[in-house]
Amino acid sequence: MSTKPKMQDILLLFEVLRNAPYAPAAFATSFGAEDMVLTDLIAKRAPWIEIFTLDTGRLPEETYRLMQETLNRYSLPIKIYFPEDLAVEHYVQAHGPNAFYESQALRKACCHMRKVEPLRRALQGKKAWLTGMRQAQSPSRQGLAVHQWDEIHALHKFNPLAAWHNDEVWDYIRQFEVPYNHLHDQGYPSIGCAPCTRAISPGQDIRAGRWWWEGADTKECGLHIVDGELIRVKLAAAPKAAEQME
Repeated sequence: MSTKPKMQDILLLFEVLRNAPYAPAAFATSFGAEDMVLTDLIAKRAPWIEIFTLDTGRLPEETYRLMQETLNRYSLPIKIYFPEDLAVEHYVQAHGPNAFYESQALRKACCHMRKVEPLRRALQGKKAWLTGMRQAQSPSRQGLAVHQWDEIHALHKFNPLAAWHNDEVWDYIRQFEVPYNHLHDQGYPSIGCAPCTRAISPGQDIRAGRWWWEGADTKECGLHIVDGELIRVKLAAAPKAAEQME
């Protein structure tokens, strides 16, 4: 399966993001397979796009290894954002280190302090941000658009791989020998925090291992949610490159 046409669309989009009203733009990576595809493309063709990640403090060791490998391979200045110390201390003292298993409210509170609040700081001053989200990743993402307006952060949001299939992601990784998280080889198609991620069985939804104790319709951490719904409102006037990708 050739990814060349879709890659060309992404490169066109990158050029659009060099200028107003989309610059400065930033890419949020969690070092998943999709994120490594975009990291490779940005490193080779769009160094003007800032790359950042959210270190929740509960990531698997394999993710940290890949983070280091990525820094060594691409010599990229990846910005790392951490949760606020006092927020984590208060949560753990009040509820315990693994209270997120006890209720959806406590799980969402943990995701908020470890992901949502650091993301807010990471996006300050930005006009657009990119993610590796795909429509095929979960039922809640089936209507995902390439170009959206993020009401919470008041900026443009792009999902360049929205229409990519899983095979296309891995074809790219193999073709260009892109480093990836080796938990993927152990049955982890989607990787988040270590205590909230596990391997899945063949045939399961690819995000079934994320927050597996909850229903499929709640498997979001809050980074892409407004009032309980996935943010997927398309702009009426999308840039030409984004229109071609949809």
